Amino acid sequence: MTDTAELVFCPLGGVGEIGMNMGLYGFGPAKSRIWLMVDCGVSFAGPDLPGIDLIFPDIRFIEGERKNLAGIVITHAHEDHYGALMDLWPRLQAPLYVTPFTAGLLKAKVYGHGGLDIPVNVVEQGARFDVGPFDIELVAMSHSIPEPTALAIRTKLGTVLHSGDWKIDPQPGIGKPIDLKRLGEIGGEGVLALVSDSTNAVREGVSPSEADVAKSLTEIIRGAKHRVAVTTFASNVARLKSVALAAEECDRDVVVIGRAMKRTVDVATELGYMEGVKPFLDEEAYGYLPRDKVLALCTGSQGEARAALARIAGDDHRSITLNSGDMVIFSSRTIPGNERAVNSIINSLVADGINVVTDRDGLVHVSGHPRLGEMQELYGLIRPQIAVPVHGEALHLAAHARFARKQGVKTVLSGYNGTVLRLAPGKPEAIAEVPVGRLVMDGTMLVAPEVSGVAERRRLSFAGVVIASVVLDKAGNFVADTEVAVLGLPDVDAEGDDFEDVIVDAIEGAVESIPRKRRKDPELVREAARRAARAAVVQRWGKKPVCKILVSVID
Repeated sequence: MTDTAELVFCPLGGVGEIGMNMGLYGFGPAKSRIWLMVDCGVSFAGPDLPGIDLIFPDIRFIEGERKNLAGIVITHAHEDHYGALMDLWPRLQAPLYVTPFTAGLLKAKVYGHGGLDIPVNVVEQGARFDVGPFDIELVAMSHSIPEPTALAIRTKLGTVLHSGDWKIDPQPGIGKPIDLKRLGEIGGEGVLALVSDSTNAVREGVSPSEADVAKSLTEIIRGAKHRVAVTTFASNVARLKSVALAAEECDRDVVVIGRAMKRTVDVATELGYMEGVKPFLDEEAYGYLPRDKVLALCTGSQGEARAALARIAGDDHRSITLNSGDMVIFSSRTIPGNERAVNSIINSLVADGINVVTDRDGLVHVSGHPRLGEMQELYGLIRPQIAVPVHGEALHLAAHARFARKQGVKTVLSGYNGTVLRLAPGKPEAIAEVPVGRLVMDGTMLVAPEVSGVAERRRLSFAGVVIASVVLDKAGNFVADTEVAVLGLPDVDAEGDDFEDVIVDAIEGAVESIPRKRRKDPELVREAARRAARAAVVQRWGKKPVCKILVSVID
């Protein structure tokens, strides 16, 4: 360690994975750095975490440094960049800087959470302000949400450009296009490091424009004979507007289905992003509109069980139905891990005779992340001395690193969550590790996975549970029948023997094999009975259930 002031970068989430983005910039001597947090996002749990909805970065390191946390800046309002604020900000309570659209969504999100108050500093794209020793400029980028920003972070040791999520789209549909002129000017000033998105670093060429999607959607909707439902990311306001304009051109009214979608529409309308669009209708209007004059804009593009589309596909929605011959357009990409849930909904729809259109069938979605052609243009504008690939899994990070070297970047720094990378002064390199991990939202509790009970829940899903009650007197005699309950096991084994009887016999045999004097020890009896019950099930079934034995010793 050194007492010399350093500029460092340390990701706590989003590096080596998609989602849960959280980065720290530190300035000062190692023992007294001032920190800046960029983004505060979540990930969504898959089937490997039963009962868990959201995953959060473990913030124990920066929580311990809270007095030195100068502020939090959010690049944009996607859940993987701002979705953890409601739960983690109370632990940090640092000044928060967001653009107006992010502020509007955050306000709507926390509404109704009694007592929760997150004060925000609202800053516009193009603004420049100080957060501790960091001079920050918000540069307009293009992405699949309003007001995405890159951060030009200026310090006495150099400038870092933190890209956030971005692509190059001269016609983003709403809001400002990417400010290539300003990015070039910043590059001309000299950029120490570019910390940038790796999501599409494995794809050649450039991403299509949102304007191209709007044209394609219009043609597809025009060809529909009956009802049309479109599902997309609720936050993609440009897509919502494209769908609305396409519907209007095809003489259809738009009905908004789903709370998240309605919340986004309300915020976007308030900020002027829906100008020129006919007012959307609430779902109560759906049943009164002619079948060929309605377009339903639905949440649920990722197969979420409680979202509108899943309930519609399951014929479980209170006011929305689809019939054979209707059309559903998935104007989205399926996030890795959600394939099974999405395919299940698609299969349900197709089985009911509904026409399903995805990005395999036409240009109904474009990525909000840059392909290699766009990355090449940004590198040409910025000309960084150091490249730090972030926002991606190992495959994406490695591809980005190779690409950066081909662009002539002198130093490419690779690391994962928890790696402290020194950017200046001296040789750029990894210099330390800080504690990192994951927290999970288990019901209303935000806890580490190992204390959440999720591991045992996963075991239960594979092999079930055996619960037994053994009652002995102080002499070690059974004074009641052994009671057994099994959940998730077959009723009988391959020989036709009742599993509960098999387990009772195994438990009673194990207890009777213990010398009477030693049966006074409940723990000894419990462990012997547990082992016997489990062994009996393994022998007859081949699987190892969770076994819980309750032992009572009475007078």
